[in-house]
Amino acid sequence: QVQLAESGGGLVQTGGSLRLSCAATGRIFSSSAVGWFRQAPGKEREFVAVISVSGVHTVYADSVKGRFTISRDNAEFTTYLQMNSLKPEDTALYYCAPIKTWPGEPLGYWGQGTQVTVSS
Repeated sequence: QVQLAESGGGLVQTGGSLRLSCAATGRIFSSSAVGWFRQAPGKEREFVAVISVSGVHTVYADSVKGRFTISRDNAEFTTYLQMNSLKPEDTALYYCAPIKTWPGEPLGYWGQGTQVTVSS
């Protein structure tokens, strides 16, 4: 069983920054790549970024490449998403999830998400 708790969201102006955290319990986290996903109102959930178990390999959606950075601390069972140069179109509910198939097929465990709102 995996439990995920996302945090760090909030309201920020265009061009601002936020750092999201995803704290996980369960052994599967230590042996899985972890991804960030987001879902905007009226849209389907979409892939944002993924990081490998070792933290060496990462993949980003084109829409966030160069602005977002994913990282992880395996000792703390935590994954981070540093978001810079935020845009209104980044507004969404952000989730983390362990990955089933690289780079972006989730295993099926989800937390409650953390809301990011970017004002123009």
